[in-house]
Amino acid sequence: MDFLSANELRSLMQKQVGICISIYMPALGKGVEAQQNQIRFKNLLRNAEEKLILNDLSSSEVSALIYPAQQLLNDPSFWRKQYLGLVLFISQEVFLHYRLPQSYEELVVVSDRFHTKPLIPLLRGNAGYFILSVSQKNVKLFKCFQYTIEEVKVEGLPENLDDALNLDDFEKHLQLHTGAEDTKAKILRYLQHIDRGLHGYLRDKRGPLVFAGVDYLFPIFREANTYSNLLDESIPGNPDMLDPNKLHELAWPIVQPGFNKDMADAISKYRQNAGTGLVSNDVKEIVKAAHHKRVAVLFVSVGVQQWGTFDPETDEITLADNAASGHEDLLDFAAIQTFLNRGKVYAVDPEEIPDEAQIAAIFRY
Repeated sequence: MDFLSANELRSLMQKQVGICISIYMPALGKGVEAQQNQIRFKNLLRNAEEKLILNDLSSSEVSALIYPAQQLLNDPSFWRKQYLGLVLFISQEVFLHYRLPQSYEELVVVSDRFHTKPLIPLLRGNAGYFILSVSQKNVKLFKCFQYTIEEVKVEGLPENLDDALNLDDFEKHLQLHTGAEDTKAKILRYLQHIDRGLHGYLRDKRGPLVFAGVDYLFPIFREANTYSNLLDESIPGNPDMLDPNKLHELAWPIVQPGFNKDMADAISKYRQNAGTGLVSNDVKEIVKAAHHKRVAVLFVSVGVQQWGTFDPETDEITLADNAASGHEDLLDFAAIQTFLNRGKVYAVDPEEIPDEAQIAAIFRY
């Protein structure tokens, strides 16, 4: 499985050089089913070639663009390592593929930008969340989303606890020695040092923070902590015994209720503002507002496309029933613009969109 970070997604959302190909497909299981993956992929490449020709590319240009992807067809090791979904991005300067923990319907999009809306659910709760892992030997901060985790190197964050403090025997000291309070005071000072190191990075963040560490450290860290969104539940035990994927697995059930509540609160706010001009489910109005950085919260359907064109110079929008040369998915465009401009994007199943629409938005003004 590959991990897709928020920064990678943000980079994919940026304007690219030349025409862009986005390919999504499910990756079936093992055995006979898995053999269908290569056949499915080959057919999707053929589809991409046809779309490129319709975009007035010559045969040689098409071949040059598709060549890196064609090479994957002859790589048995690549096909043995599939997960639930396979996604490829191809352009003149980019060739990326991701084996992701989410299945996708078959989709090929050829446009002047990459089609990224189906990836947004991987970053559920756009602000993400953090895991602070503290042990005697290591202090690490991880930035996470529902399906992804990556370590963040924070300037000023200590790398480990003071070797002079025998934390393995700390509970014994608490119970048997009159100097326990001195030991606690030393640990508190060190955890305050960690908190100060985190402050510069977290001060403008709003994602929840999950502490991972032995039980007796957490109440002391809560005393030292100044971050407003430290969660009450922690991951107990020595985190050095857990790899990042396991930490991620244990943290998600802790943060998930909060993200579910965030979306429920956003839907409630949308309904409360009905008729005020601060909400809309009109595609054209939302696309324009997203371009002009007015969208604070966007609900957008995954697995659904609204093809058309948008001229940012004139704000003119045309809608189409089917994709054609020069068309793009306007739902994808709105999601990209909202995400890049620090709005919240909930890319969800169509039935979860307010007003049973393809798209809905809460405006900043």
